[in-house]
Amino acid sequence: MRRPETFEARLVAAKNLTPWVRELVFERADGPLLYDPGQWVNLVLPLPEGEVKRAYSIASAPDGSPRFELAVTRVQDGPGSSFLHEIPEGTTLHTIGPHGLFTRAPDDPTPALFVATGTGVTPLRAMLQAALAAGSTAPMWLLFGARYEEDILYREELDGWARRHPNVRYAITLSRAADGWAGARGYVQGHVPELYRELAAVCGTAAPHVYVCGLERMVKSVRELVRGELGVDRKHVHTERYD
Repeated sequence: MRRPETFEARLVAAKNLTPWVRELVFERADGPLLYDPGQWVNLVLPLPEGEVKRAYSIASAPDGSPRFELAVTRVQDGPGSSFLHEIPEGTTLHTIGPHGLFTRAPDDPTPALFVATGTGVTPLRAMLQAALAAGSTAPMWLLFGARYEEDILYREELDGWARRHPNVRYAITLSRAADGWAGARGYVQGHVPELYRELAAVCGTAAPHVYVCGLERMVKSVRELVRGELGVDRKHVHTERYD
């Protein structure tokens, strides 16, 4: 793992991914940002009540450049997320990182089932992006859960990866779907067993790894499910929570 560093990062682009999630594209001021897919950074925010640190997974794959992407959910009455939703391009923030052991090497040949809710998809997106850039043909399936259709992050991009790469599969489930929603419904926990068993059958003797990221309640539920009901080796279950 790389040793965390303190550096300056300048906001070079920003846009809304959903009504509540803002994408922030930063550039490290003093050179490339070196990190492993799945790691996170701390942003030091100069709030009126004093400096606070907020941790965010890096949503983009490392490419040897200074640039990295984050996705920030605006939390009601949350001073940190409100600050980040309002800062203009050109703002520079103290940044500390990279941190974290929730990683997957781009050339990892083992099949993987990725399970995410909300912005928990960001480190998994980085893992997928890095693996595809490295030419990986390992089976990688992503199950993404959201409340409403408007909350789906990176939908067009992930759909495109699934269309262009036979080893990538992308499934969405909505817990509060509107009447016209034709996809899966309910929580991710309800769909994990079927997807895992199908992936395991496709892969034969290569037991899939499971990567789970989201709120603690979901992460705990999926971890217990795959290790208990599905009998997945604990060393093959990788988790990260953000609350």
